[in-house]
Amino acid sequence: MPTTPPDQYSSQADLLRAAYAAFNARDMDAALVLMTTDVAWPRAFKGGFVRGPEEVRAYWTEQWSEIDPHVETMAFHPEDDGRILVEVHQVVRDMAGTLLADERVGHRFTLEQGLIQGMEVCSF
Repeated sequence: MPTTPPDQYSSQADLLRAAYAAFNARDMDAALVLMTTDVAWPRAFKGGFVRGPEEVRAYWTEQWSEIDPHVETMAFHPEDDGRILVEVHQVVRDMAGTLLADERVGHRFTLEQGLIQGMEVCSF
């Protein structure tokens, strides 16, 4: 599947929707092209952060070998400081298909020049 350059997205919400779609499809290349070279990404199921697209790639490779997460956007909430809080419905299963989590969570994104520079997981 070809990746779409970030400048093709008409809004920040479209960019983030594309990132979630790529994540859910396990299309790392399509997701990583939407990130800055110094992106800070949470290791949500292990703790801490990784930095840069190659560390995100390694983290996702590890994560997807252990769990099967699926995340759907529910709403986008622009914040006063320029960040965007995305309300998501997250379903996580183990590799045998057993449900581990089915919850609503928040993902707070920092964007820089039309790319994802950082993401934090937060309560919603």
